[in-house]
Amino acid sequence: MQRFFLELCYDGTRYHGWQVQDNAVSVQQRLNEALQTILRTTVETIGAGRTDTGVHAKQLFVHFDVEENQIRDQTRFLHALNSLLPADIAAQRLLALHPDAHARFDATARSYEYRIHFGKDPFLLNKSWQLREQPDVTKMNDAARYLLGKQDFGCFSKSNTQVFTNICTVTRAEWIVEQGQLVFHISADRFLRNMVRAIVGTLLDIGLKNKPAASIVDVINSQDRSKAGTSVPAHGLYLTRVIYPYID
Repeated sequence: MQRFFLELCYDGTRYHGWQVQDNAVSVQQRLNEALQTILRTTVETIGAGRTDTGVHAKQLFVHFDVEENQIRDQTRFLHALNSLLPADIAAQRLLALHPDAHARFDATARSYEYRIHFGKDPFLLNKSWQLREQPDVTKMNDAARYLLGKQDFGCFSKSNTQVFTNICTVTRAEWIVEQGQLVFHISADRFLRNMVRAIVGTLLDIGLKNKPAASIVDVINSQDRSKAGTSVPAHGLYLTRVIYPYID
């Protein structure tokens, strides 16, 4: 068997997240269906992580196994796959890798961004969250610096998730104004379920309600989800990058 990594991007608006689930259409379901049509066999894909309903991905890697030599022309294969995938899902790159390569467990870092705009813009519908008030960006960036490093982020995690630890190492957390939008960038070795949306909601509480930047330290130390801010809407969130030691 040959293991392949497939790089994808997608608009998550019409999907109930990445992962296959009962009674709902997911990105993984549509991908599996297209792969099985081309390869004429059952294909199981493993993703680098899961995105929730309405969340987008500029880059997501998945792996799958097929019989050796079944995919001989990768360019032709990608063309065929894209012709079967819906318009809001695109296959960008196919890589033949060693049999132990794992899209989820081998990822050493992931990056997300959360996009906010001000003023009604029909071209940003379901792509960015419209905020009426202007937050204090300087104060939010002061607060974001407390997120850096290795610590327990359980206060930002969705309840009752099956993880062994809430410890994550955040290497970047900052707000930047980009082409009139306010964008939060965050990178870490791993993320908990709902973590980014809860962090953004907590930082906006600080930026909009004039709370001290250091108040986020008390939230983190509490390890209590009720102490953090409300999760912001999913449609402003993008998975932007997944890093592996063996992929450029």
